[in-house]
Amino acid sequence: MEKKTISSRGVPSSESVYLPRHDSPELRTFQDKNEGLTRNLWSVEEVVNFVFSKKYQPKYYEIALGFLRLLGGKTQMNGDEIAEFIKTNGVSKATFYNRVLPRLKRVGMIKVERDTIVNVESKRKFRPMRISLSKTFGNYFMKIGDSWLAIVDDARSRTEKKEQTTL
Repeated sequence: MEKKTISSRGVPSSESVYLPRHDSPELRTFQDKNEGLTRNLWSVEEVVNFVFSKKYQPKYYEIALGFLRLLGGKTQMNGDEIAEFIKTNGVSKATFYNRVLPRLKRVGMIKVERDTIVNVESKRKFRPMRISLSKTFGNYFMKIGDSWLAIVDDARSRTEKKEQTTL
């Protein structure tokens, strides 16, 4: 009996990042001709482009960029400050809370925490949100990059050893 499978339509956009060609004009140079890293760092605008492509998702890009710039100045924001950001920038609440915020959280750029507060008189629970910058995004990509560099170095060193033994 054949097992039925669902035909794949590829990676869902909510679980993908935008990686333009390494030699794309969209990217500032990050390595020299010998594949050595350059010392320049990318700005928040350049990094956000990997999560929300300015080319394909310009509205999400602008919202995320504005929010991360504001959060970068404070490092932590509460629900009232987030509501103020939405109001002053004319951002749709649905877009921010259903598209931008979940993606920033999922890729590890921000950390969302909730405090549980119980009102003594009414016994009602409140769970105010607190958002802060997170290093998870950077750690995630550093782990991928470091692992790939180790794989390449290992392969190259094995090839060099083989060439030396045949001489």
